[in-house]
Amino acid sequence: MNQQQSLFDYWTEENNELVRNCKKQEGQNAVGPHLTSGFQKLLRKIQGVPPETDHAQLELSVVYNACICLISHSQFTEAELLLKQATERILQMKGENLCQSDAPILWIAAIRSVENTALHPFLLLLPCLQWAIWLATCQLKPIKDFQETSVFEALSSGVGGDCGEDAKETSTKVPLLVMDPKRFTELLQICRVIVQSAEQMNEGRSSEALPLLQAASKLPAPKTLVAYTHLLSGSCLAHMNCPQMALHCYKKALETDAQCVFALHQSTLVYSELGNTQAEIQALHIMHSTLLLPSPAEPSTAGVQILSPSLLLGSQSLKNLLSVPSALSVLHTLALKCILSGRVSEGVKHYLDLLATLHSEDHHRVKVHSEFSTLPRLPKLYLEAAVALLMAQRPADSMALCMEVIDSTLELLPETVVIEEPEEGSEAMQEEGQDRVATLLWAAAAYLLQGQCYSQLKDWKQAVTHYTRCVNMLVKVHFKRRDVQTDVSQAGRHLSQTANLHILQRLKGLSLAGRGISFSQLDHLKEALRDLQLSLQALPEGIGAGLWCGEVLWRLDRKREAAARWEATWSLPTQSLTE
Repeated sequence: MNQQQSLFDYWTEENNELVRNCKKQEGQNAVGPHLTSGFQKLLRKIQGVPPETDHAQLELSVVYNACICLISHSQFTEAELLLKQATERILQMKGENLCQSDAPILWIAAIRSVENTALHPFLLLLPCLQWAIWLATCQLKPIKDFQETSVFEALSSGVGGDCGEDAKETSTKVPLLVMDPKRFTELLQICRVIVQSAEQMNEGRSSEALPLLQAASKLPAPKTLVAYTHLLSGSCLAHMNCPQMALHCYKKALETDAQCVFALHQSTLVYSELGNTQAEIQALHIMHSTLLLPSPAEPSTAGVQILSPSLLLGSQSLKNLLSVPSALSVLHTLALKCILSGRVSEGVKHYLDLLATLHSEDHHRVKVHSEFSTLPRLPKLYLEAAVALLMAQRPADSMALCMEVIDSTLELLPETVVIEEPEEGSEAMQEEGQDRVATLLWAAAAYLLQGQCYSQLKDWKQAVTHYTRCVNMLVKVHFKRRDVQTDVSQAGRHLSQTANLHILQRLKGLSLAGRGISFSQLDHLKEALRDLQLSLQALPEGIGAGLWCGEVLWRLDRKREAAARWEATWSLPTQSLTE
């Protein structure tokens, strides 16, 4: 007996030495494979002798340590096998024979068999480990069923007893644990609420998720996880049309964790919905700066580093809720918002920073928090930046960007582009057609902007030349319907809802208006009147074309028509800068 006791003391010390080595690796989110293997080898030695009550505490401690290490390496099948074997050995030790493989039933029987004994809190560690596996593998149905068992109720008290990480490490007879059981269960509790709430929100049940999240925000947990509860509470309130309350929750998330970029992202969306552009721009500024900071450390507290909380938050619904654009996408949104709100010089700076970053050799190092990006394609970005520069009275720089677009698309421009009415089974052809239309639109827009730059410089002849190039691009587009080919103006009634036709019509209206105004400055009044009238046919809401058309009519001594045209134009609704 003394010899066997000495053997178990030796194994206890071997376990404790492995635990000490694990603690030296804290902060690496997963212990080394050699330590995981060490716990497994030790467990095989212990399970090589018949189970005894006196030594079950050591065996359960080593099972716990081995499973924590296996879970940290995502070796879930191996961990579940150890849990099943440990439960069966406890039942064998107590003389119980259950022909059951269902884990909750085995646990209930095993836990009842050791009730009111020193083993009871140790045995409660096993369902906690299974709970962690279910969370890590996004098995929410077993978790829900587990919550309805008596085992789940027992977890709220006394898990692990006095066997936590604070046990006296000087004692060779007390088996140490790699993670404090109390902190482990607290981690499981808040992660469960976060994941389950994300699923409820995904199913449109935000009102059910909200009280759970609000209660979870008071649980002892890493600050990043508490920030998640505030963030998801805000998302629930946003879905429930309570934007001000949602903003309050996002603010609490940021107070809890200043680098909670998800809260910043959601705040920008709410500000946009409320029409608070200045607050939205400020939030975008902070968000962009935060995204450029080094990655925040893994959410952790003392003793929890070995098992990464992110491993327990693998739900796709949660990932979708916590997704944010890349730093470059945020910078683009910031630039665009500044331009549309009249902060032109600020917007220009952001556009130039964006283009410089895209062209720098190390732009791939810019931190991206999610896989999706809302950045437009490069020619479109060039055109947006060119518009911003034109608004900032920098026509030369604007024209340089337009030339980049023209040079990159010139060889790709087709002789004609035919837009066909959508048909079933023709998605690939439609996508190819969309690319061809986009290429042509970019080139046409670049010529239009160059015409506007020359207009700003009062070089009216060059302006006419570039507006004409834009018009010549646009006449290459035709619309095909039921084997009948017509030009864009005739096809308008068939594609009035499509974005491409809308852009085509606007480009046509603006280029003709620009050329008409340029002709009027050169005193070519008949040509000016023709183009201005054609512009109004393509774009009836064009206020500038309407006013200039009246001006040309007046100069042609057609004063009654001029007055009618001005009256019709003044009755049009004023367009916003966004439009």
